[in-house]
Amino acid sequence: MKKLVLLCVMVALLPALAHGQSQKALKKVSGKGAFASSIYPDLFHEAGYSKDDINIKVAKAYHDVFEGPNKVYFEVGDSMAYVSDVKNHDARTEGLSYGMMVAVQLNKKDVFDRIWRWSKKYLQHQDGPSKGYFAWSINPQTMKHNSEGSASDGELYYITDLLFAANRWGNNTGINYYDEARIILDAMWKKDGTGNVHPLINIAAKQISFVPEGAGYGWTDPSYDLPAFYEVWALYAKDGHEQFYRDCADTARVFLHRACDPVTSLNPDNTDFNGKALGGSRFPSAFRFDSWRVPMNITMDYVWFGKDKKWQQNYAKRLQNFLRSKGINDFEDQFNTDGSRPAFILPAGGVRKLRHSLGLVATSAAASLMITDNTKFDFVRPLWNAKLEPYVDGYFDPYYDGLLYLFSLMHLSGKYQLIQPQTN
Repeated sequence: MKKLVLLCVMVALLPALAHGQSQKALKKVSGKGAFASSIYPDLFHEAGYSKDDINIKVAKAYHDVFEGPNKVYFEVGDSMAYVSDVKNHDARTEGLSYGMMVAVQLNKKDVFDRIWRWSKKYLQHQDGPSKGYFAWSINPQTMKHNSEGSASDGELYYITDLLFAANRWGNNTGINYYDEARIILDAMWKKDGTGNVHPLINIAAKQISFVPEGAGYGWTDPSYDLPAFYEVWALYAKDGHEQFYRDCADTARVFLHRACDPVTSLNPDNTDFNGKALGGSRFPSAFRFDSWRVPMNITMDYVWFGKDKKWQQNYAKRLQNFLRSKGINDFEDQFNTDGSRPAFILPAGGVRKLRHSLGLVATSAAASLMITDNTKFDFVRPLWNAKLEPYVDGYFDPYYDGLLYLFSLMHLSGKYQLIQPQTN
């Protein structure tokens, strides 16, 4: 009798087991990384910090950036909100779309919806050659655009944010996130140079443009090159351009090989599509504020898809070795790509000064997810002990430092994930 019962149970379980095996097979053929395994490393926990302390750390960072006395998130009326670069007195698509990414990752739907409604109402062009794109900067006090043009990374994030929101919350809760993502993407594919407005992605180069207007269509910013986001578009945009997006992901990976110095791993903040730094009469391109994002972007691609692991691991090792040589608790925040000090120091918020900036401390620590030897906690521990607070000279940047700090805490705790469609 017992044998018969056991046999019946096994037979009943066969469909589930088969489904599980088929799911494993699907994951296996889909690629490497967390997309295939659904496993996101928690390097903080590996370093010995408790799950409770990690959750408290991330929650406090979120509170400081979005809710605390130095917040950069401001609600407007009953249904809208914006994120402001407070030191520069504007709201920009960079920060707005970052805020939406934080919100969808941490399952804060009201925050996401508020920022999206504000972005759409006040920044998205509803007609003309730029229809579907966004004015990249606005004064939230006067509500006047500082520029009508677009910064391509804003649209890049908005599209990915919206696809993730569609996967997490569906499209029947007040906003059709998928349709909103497609409005931007479909608009991009309709741009043909009319009014000097082009696609966000340079179609011939298969690389994101610095701006989709004028000469900016012919070069790029390495921190805009996010191969992981193109892979997401290939999976979930379903607009018929899947292979193009996969090609863009591969192109971005090869581009980053060229743009990052073979010794220091540092990249210029603006380059030609071949990875060569752009010159400039006012100041030459160097590793500056935008460049801080590159280690975090490469880490994201490594964790999510793992298609370029060997180079990415070597990149992280070179970067951290260079920064370690400058003092792990002292390295400054602007360099020539060979590691020397630049003659021109780019000011931030009107302040021209090199410092040990939290933003770079954070993103260089995120790169520890690509370190495979016993040094992988060397940059993690200083970040754990860092605080989002004014520097000793009084300078404070809760916007850029704050958002990169929060993003990096999320990466290192396994809370920054490729959000796949939710199923029951």
